[in-house]
Amino acid sequence: MKSFLFFLFFPLLLWSQSDFEKGESLFRQKKYASAQPFFQNHLKQNPADFKTIEYLGDIAGHQKQWDEAISYYKKLKQQFPKTANYHYKFGGALGMKAKSVSKFKALGMIGDIKEAFETAAHLDKKHIDTRWALVMLYIELPGIVGGSETKAQKYAEELMQLSKVDGYLAKGYIDVYFKRYAKAEIHLKKAHEIGHSKTTFEKLYDLYLNKLKNTEKAQKLKTDFNT
Repeated sequence: MKSFLFFLFFPLLLWSQSDFEKGESLFRQKKYASAQPFFQNHLKQNPADFKTIEYLGDIAGHQKQWDEAISYYKKLKQQFPKTANYHYKFGGALGMKAKSVSKFKALGMIGDIKEAFETAAHLDKKHIDTRWALVMLYIELPGIVGGSETKAQKYAEELMQLSKVDGYLAKGYIDVYFKRYAKAEIHLKKAHEIGHSKTTFEKLYDLYLNKLKNTEKAQKLKTDFNT
């Protein structure tokens, strides 16, 4: 009965809310397309509202509209140059756009992507997502344009200091990339022993099943995890 009443009066609840509150409520339900016009209306009346700008940037990202996301995050990092998360989101949007354009155009974006992530890492010594982004960036980039396992390992070590699970996962990720599967197993097993999460299971399971081709270990891991 309560759920029926909530459903009945939900439109009235939305009516009484501000555009920002309506947008935020819909965003939390992952109804990004529905939330967008409410945030846009709110921004017209409050053009400096940084939280609305961030929401619109996040929505653009979910919709893979990278130029829009970059534009919103750029405003935020310029307005709040000491906020690490805005630099991180800006770098992330740039990185995703780089994957969607030609290799020639992507090369011209690498410097800005690095700068954004490294600025975020400098501003916030505990920003885990930024350090993951840097590990992946320096591993995936060719050496000729700045790729470096040494730098990737540096940020993996920083992750280790912040979160043992993330640290071991990062080291395992690097080892898998370079096909050092025996070392990867050591790191991913440690990550799973500590975290015992869906993520740690999936990374170790994928290593056993698809890299080491060891179905026996993969099945045992799956059985143990599901019991």
